[in-house]
Amino acid sequence: MKKYVIYYRVSTKRQGESGLGLEAQERDVALFLTQFSPEPYEVVGTFTDVKSGAKAARPELAKAIEEAKAHKAELLVAKLDRLSRKVSQIATLMEEKGLTIRVAAMPTATPFQLHIYAALAEQERVFIGARTRAALTSAKARGVKLGGLRENTRTRNVEAVAAADAAAQQVASIILPMRKAKATLAGIADALNDAKVPTQRGGKWHPSSVKNVLSRLAC
Repeated sequence: MKKYVIYYRVSTKRQGESGLGLEAQERDVALFLTQFSPEPYEVVGTFTDVKSGAKAARPELAKAIEEAKAHKAELLVAKLDRLSRKVSQIATLMEEKGLTIRVAAMPTATPFQLHIYAALAEQERVFIGARTRAALTSAKARGVKLGGLRENTRTRNVEAVAAADAAAQQVASIILPMRKAKATLAGIADALNDAKVPTQRGGKWHPSSVKNVLSRLAC
């Protein structure tokens, strides 16, 4: 029987108390268990930290790892960044003896693929941070008033746009040649899914998501 220890992480106390952030993780884990896990399976433990992904000290993660080792279970997380946002920390965890990590949003990914994905994600976050700061500096230089929205909300909105643009650029070399060759949106989506290329949120491609990327690339 396949055994799992589930680990969730939310970044703020408010998210932990309200359940915001947990619902999406629970949904992804449930989807993995019902559609991708060998049957029968058993969940032998569930742990949740309310900590930033940049912080190495997470007591519930430590407990989850020990539980997984004790039961010879896989440590199951919804997304790779729930373990950490630092590639060095993720690499250390993947190299830990007796520990197998499974990511629900990338059910067939190998440890090598997870490592590469973590490295790319870290580079993307560095780029987005620089791009956000540059955008804010440019806006201030033009005399744009940045009031109205709360500072954190406004920054998150800018970061979300930058993240979507960066994600579009990552798949541009696949999507643009296929579109130029008259491939349909559905055909492009199928090709990306067959190649196991995840969307920005780690899900599957659909014609509408391909169309959204093409719109961003045309900007």
